[in-house]
Amino acid sequence: MLAPMTDHANLLALSFNAERAAARRLAGATGVSPEQALRQILTGSAGNAGLDVLLAGRAAAQAADLARKAARAAQRASAEQTRQARHAGEPSAWRGWFDGSAHPNPGRCGIGALLIGPAGEQVEIAQSAGFGNSSEAEYLALIALLRAAVAAGAHPLTIYGDSQVVIGDVHAPNGAGAASLAPHRAAALALIAQLPALSLRWVPRHRNCAADALSQRGAAMP
Repeated sequence: MLAPMTDHANLLALSFNAERAAARRLAGATGVSPEQALRQILTGSAGNAGLDVLLAGRAAAQAADLARKAARAAQRASAEQTRQARHAGEPSAWRGWFDGSAHPNPGRCGIGALLIGPAGEQVEIAQSAGFGNSSEAEYLALIALLRAAVAAGAHPLTIYGDSQVVIGDVHAPNGAGAASLAPHRAAALALIAQLPALSLRWVPRHRNCAADALSQRGAAMP
């Protein structure tokens, strides 16, 4: 069990930097104890309300601030658990990977995707995708993969990509996605609606090498 806070420690915890500095100067000039000096300074800060009211108000404010911080931390932890849950689980019978590249960024874009089925089906996509930035290229790669999946009747399907921007945008609540990517998001969601039991998961770049190689090939096409 923790020992109770001393009066001086309590005063220190509830005082501001400027008040503590003023108390040190007062103690040095008058020879009073650090606690007495700080109590005098805080009493002056309290004015007519009195020291007890000042300290109670500051203690309540500190408690409220700690509660807000704890709530934000819990919210972040919950969001991280939700994000991890989306990326967890066993892969489905159909699997797909997508990637996009821009050289420079923004610049000439290429898209790449790979779709593999349970009976050995395989679709490779490597295409030039005009001019844009890397997020636009990655979205176009996802859309191309989704179109191939719809054509192949690929479901259930797990899609992997290393773009946190695109995957986060697809999973964002309505109205919360990036405005600049809204047309791509709408196209992707319309295709996703045609694919029952689809899961979209983030993977690190080193686990997306095949799609990356296809996107680089697409960027080199005329």
